[in-house]
Amino acid sequence: MKRGFYTIMAAQFFSSLADNALLIAAIALLIELSAPEWMKPLLKLFFTVSYVVLAPFVGAFADSMPKGKVMFITNTIKVLGCALLFFTVHPLLAYAVVGFGAAAYSPAKYGILTELLPPEKLVAANGWIEGTTVGSIILGTMVGGALISPTVSRFLLGLDFPGIDFDIDSPAESAILVIAAIYIMAALFNLRIPDTGARYEKQHTNPIKLLIDFWYCNTTLWRDKLGQISLAVTTLFWGAGATLQFIVLHWARDQLGLALDRAAILQGIVALGIALGAVLAARFVPLKQTPSVLKLGVFMGLVVPLMTLVNSMATSVPLLVLIGGLAGYFVVPMNALLQHRGHVLLSAGHSIAVQNFNENLNILVMLGLYALLIKAELSVNIIVVIFGLFVATTMALVIKRYRYNKQHYDLDALIGIEKSHH
Repeated sequence: MKRGFYTIMAAQFFSSLADNALLIAAIALLIELSAPEWMKPLLKLFFTVSYVVLAPFVGAFADSMPKGKVMFITNTIKVLGCALLFFTVHPLLAYAVVGFGAAAYSPAKYGILTELLPPEKLVAANGWIEGTTVGSIILGTMVGGALISPTVSRFLLGLDFPGIDFDIDSPAESAILVIAAIYIMAALFNLRIPDTGARYEKQHTNPIKLLIDFWYCNTTLWRDKLGQISLAVTTLFWGAGATLQFIVLHWARDQLGLALDRAAILQGIVALGIALGAVLAARFVPLKQTPSVLKLGVFMGLVVPLMTLVNSMATSVPLLVLIGGLAGYFVVPMNALLQHRGHVLLSAGHSIAVQNFNENLNILVMLGLYALLIKAELSVNIIVVIFGLFVATTMALVIKRYRYNKQHYDLDALIGIEKSHH
């Protein structure tokens, strides 16, 4: 791998680590404000809205200047969102600003891979990026949990800087200050990302034109007989993954009686499973054989309801690692396949924007439904069973569609296609 690839990974790692630590800190802030339970999943909802609304525009923005510069600008927006939490801005709105930065950051971080590396290295590079992203989710969640834990927050609140008064008086606020420093570290790595020299034709700035262009890209990918399968799987995965994050926190509290800082560790355990699955998939699943992993999605959905039978930390860990591992193993190959088809049919930035739009729209829908289930006061175990069966059924439908496509079209040929104009 080229040297620039590792700088991109470091920048991505710290930026994503801070995003995830901030989610836990923002939940702690909501608890300090004694906000209702259903407001917690809305944090992620507000974070994700930007991905959906900005999808038509961020691809063009990412292609309008060197990607490293785009990543630096968008990371600065995240620091701003973090800072807003200190100025009594409601956590939901401040976290929405962080989401705005993250949404614009994403096409640049993935798009630069296709500029820097040849197609045959994409599955491996994706494995690495997904691996570091998931690693940053695990560590970020745990760092967030640690920062709000009584011991660490006491230490942070006890720190005294002569002449500087940060006016910080709660565990959540002290955690947010540390997280802002991590964003700044990511920004320093962004500045070191090499310019790949890739330049695109001048991007449209007319919003109507961008919307029409985006709609065309979206329908192109959904109509593609292989693109629609991989897009359906990654869309389901991200929606389910985001909901599972909150389900695990909720379940750890109700079923295992854990406080937020301990529950955050279990969230990290699921992500650890995803990372293991991702690494194994990157190692054992070549691009040509990606569709073979679809049945694992059904299996994962059927394993999830077993959570209702678990009532100790010791038995929950292997189960959560298994659920995560199955998820990681089936999503990484699908992601690589989707990027390959997107790159062949559209441009790198645009295909990532389409992917982000669909995945995040599903996150909005699934988190919205989850918030409604909580508001309806359903027990967490019932929610877990509904969730597992939903994933299994949806994946079974995707497999059915894939078999239909395979009968009527030559899908193997599509996997092998390269972009004709280089």
